Amino acid sequence: MGTTTRIPRLLSTEGFPEWKYRMEKYIKMKDFKIWRNIQKGPVRTTTTLANGAIIDKDFANYTDVDFEKIEEQEKALATLTMALSPEIAQGFREYDSTKALWEALIEVYEGNEDMKQSRQDMLRQKFNMFNHILGESLEAQLQPFITLTTEMSTVGISVPRSEINKKLLNSLPKSWDMNVSVIRKTKDLNRLSLAETMAIIKACDLADKQREINHMNS
Repeated sequence: MGTTTRIPRLLSTEGFPEWKYRMEKYIKMKDFKIWRNIQKGPVRTTTTLANGAIIDKDFANYTDVDFEKIEEQEKALATLTMALSPEIAQGFREYDSTKALWEALIEVYEGNEDMKQSRQDMLRQKFNMFNHILGESLEAQLQPFITLTTEMSTVGISVPRSEINKKLLNSLPKSWDMNVSVIRKTKDLNRLSLAETMAIIKACDLADKQREINHMNS
């Protein structure tokens, strides 16, 4: 997953959408010049002849500024390459610029339009079928739902807040019927964010547990 001091690593196809998001944030935080290099590609080191023609500059005539450009490009390529697992990196060694490598990764792991559509369809199906699993804790249910909605957003699926909130509430176990009814009556599901809805659910869960403790002690 990476941290502010450790680069995110791409380990599998399934993890590409989250890695791509985190890698962009990491690069922009670490050195924005690297991200600029990914977007613009390598800069040619050129010289202009007397007749106005522009040609690549001879290495022997490089200035300090030219070397800085080369170092910047090599640093960018090394940063992106080091973020790939050895197994994945082996398949992309032919790319000698950060822009080309980044675009190749997107092409391979995000695929063409048919592949993107298939992934969207799969995530929509998982969303529609999401439900409580008998015996699992509340926390064990909430985290997969967060992951699912994040993946949907990453691949461009836009779902209204009300639909997300209703789906989460409907997936809670039957013992939650009373709490769900209260939440529906007292909260505007069209305006609540998922984080706010989850906070309300957790608050209800804590209140229920506190009542159980009070009953046991009385």
